[in-house]
Formats: sequence, C-alpha cells, structure tokens
Amino acid sequence: MGRRLYRPQWLSQNQTVFRKNRAFPLFAPGALKPFDIIFLSTSTFAKGLNLMPLKVHFLQAPRPELLADLQRQLLPEVQLTTGPNLPGPADYEILIATRITRENLEASPNLRALINPYAGVSEESLALLAGYPHIAVHNSHHPAASTAEMAVALLMAATRVLVPADRNLRRGDWTLRDKTDQSLVLDGKTALILGFGHIGQRVARVCQALGMTVVATRVNVKAPVPPDLSVELHPAADLHSLLPRANVVVVALPLTPQTCDLIGAAELALLPRGAVLVNIGRGPIVNEAALYNALRDGTLRGAGIDVWYNYPANATERLHTFPSQYPFQELDNVVMSPHRGGMDEQSEQLGMTQIAAMLNTAARGEPMPNRVDVKAGY
Repeated sequence: MGRRLYRPQWLSQNQTVFRKNRAFPLFAPGALKPFDIIFLSTSTFAKGLNLMPLKVHFLQAPRPELLADLQRQLLPEVQLTTGPNLPGPADYEILIATRITRENLEASPNLRALINPYAGVSEESLALLAGYPHIAVHNSHHPAASTAEMAVALLMAATRVLVPADRNLRRGDWTLRDKTDQSLVLDGKTALILGFGHIGQRVARVCQALGMTVVATRVNVKAPVPPDLSVELHPAADLHSLLPRANVVVVALPLTPQTCDLIGAAELALLPRGAVLVNIGRGPIVNEAALYNALRDGTLRGAGIDVWYNYPANATERLHTFPSQYPFQELDNVVMSPHRGGMDEQSEQLGMTQIAAMLNTAARGEPMPNRVDVKAGY
C-alpha cells in the first residue's frame, strides 16, 4: 500500500502523522519508523507514487453547471461527494459548507479542514468551531471584486440621490434637478474605510481615484499596504477620533463579538453633518435603531445598505420579508439592496475556481490559503 501524502499545514498544527491509514501523535513512541514518508511539499516529488485520495464533501452543493465546472478543475486525487446527506461511511478529510452542525464536524473522524465557500464565517459557526481546534478553517475571497463594486454603486447612488431622482423622472417630475443641496461631491472629501482587507482595499482605490482622502482601520496596521494606495492607516481603537473627519464611512468588516454594534448612536453623532454611510460588511455592525433614527432625523445625509438585520428563512418568505423591524423602506435617503454583493454569475464561477485551487493545493500536500483565525473571527 502506498503512503498517504500528508498535508503539511495539518502536520504543524495538529502534530499528527499518517501511516497506512492510521493516525499517530507526531512524538508518540513508534510514530515514525525508518523510511516513513511524513509529507511531500511538492507535486514533482510525488510523481510516480501511489497516493491516497483526498476525500472532500460539499454539503450545500452548488448548481449542477457550477459543480461540473468545479469537478473539471480538480486533480484526480480529489474525490468529491456532494449533498445534504453525508456519505457513508463518512470519511471526508475536508468539508465545504456555509452552515454547519455538530453532526457535520463529528461524523468523519478524518475531518481536518473546513472550507467556507464565501468570505465570512457566521457567528454561530465560529462558536461551534471553537470546540474543534483540530479543524483548520479556511474561506474564499472570490466575492471581493463584486462586493467592492456593490459598495461603490451604493455610495454613488446615495451621494447623488439616484433612486428618488429615477422614481420622480419616471413620473415626469424634474424637480430634483434644482435641489443642488441634496447631492454630495466626493472630490476632496474624506472616506473612512472600516476593514482594510481584500474588499476595503478595492474600495480605497476607487475613492482615491475620485480625489478622496482615504483613511482606514485595520487590526494589523504594520501589514504592508499595496504600493498603488496612499492610505492613512489606524488601529480600530482610533475609531472615535477618525469619525469627525469622515464624510463617507464604508463598513467592510466581518461580524465578530468585537464589531457587533461597533457603530451606534454615539458614533453616528460624531460624524460631520451630511455624511454618508455604506455597509457591505454585516448588518449588526451598525446598530439597527441608531441607523434608522440617524437617517430619519437627517443626522446622516444618506446610506447604502446591502447587509441587513432580518432575512427570509425560505424561498416563499423572499417575496414578503422586510429587512428590518424599522421601516427603512419609507425613507428616501437610503439605498436598499438585498445582500447582492458577490452574488453574480462571474463571482460564482470564480468561487468554483478558487475552491478547486484550494483542494488541489491540499491534494499536493501544500498549505491551503485563506486560513481563518477562529478566535478572532476572520
């Protein structure tokens, strides 16, 4: 029987080696014997060896055409099963899922990694995963471009009052053309981007191109900044000192215990009057009541919101579910989007390509990218 091609990222984290389908602690007596192969770091050295397959289960399978696209890109060593019913026997090493249960994590004794096929891992999943430290968690950054474009679209629509203007002109009403005080010119203004990751950096490029000064918060302010960006970076703790400078706030953060209700009434009151807020992170990062009141009372000039507080539970509810307990739909100064950032055909195809690349990387015995820090939540 050929040796198992071991995944180096698991070796360093779990101190476990595989030999003939049995797992041993790395430093246990008898774990290693002469001529045992622990792992191979390159596919070149692995050529000609009888490698064990990498078993993967995709819990919430994509549409058939997307699944076929994914399978076309996988190495032969990757054995993929799909569907809400776990395979029997459940012996998958990698689970791909957006919503997980304890049963999913415990069904396979071989499970060592979870891939969340989207950018954010839910609070519920993070809480559950905290009890399984041996399972490495990874996510996909494929929606970054689409989500950043959504943020820019919402910003433009909110600052130029496009939705009311469109609605009025369809009735033959041109009066908004004369109300010059309702639009905000972005050139020369300051944009505060909360979360300077893949999405935040793309938004920063557009804001910079529009002539805006870009200020951003980031957990690791010492991490390198792309050379094409001129951004003033600050730690998250500087939020209150930055808000009075911000004509535009773009929320591009994950939802964690630290970011929930990060922006409340006190924070919105610190913004200069006439500021605009865009949220493409997660709804509860901005306090629901505070946001509604600030828009209703005019503390905020406007907002563009793609992430919400109340979601339909099924396809039927999608036809009659308001996104909040507050009547945002009655306000003219908010642009409402049903969490569509990252939801387009190109992004879905890119997602399959990225997942295939991650699985092929694991099959070659190399570390998978996009590791999530479960304790930090991102």
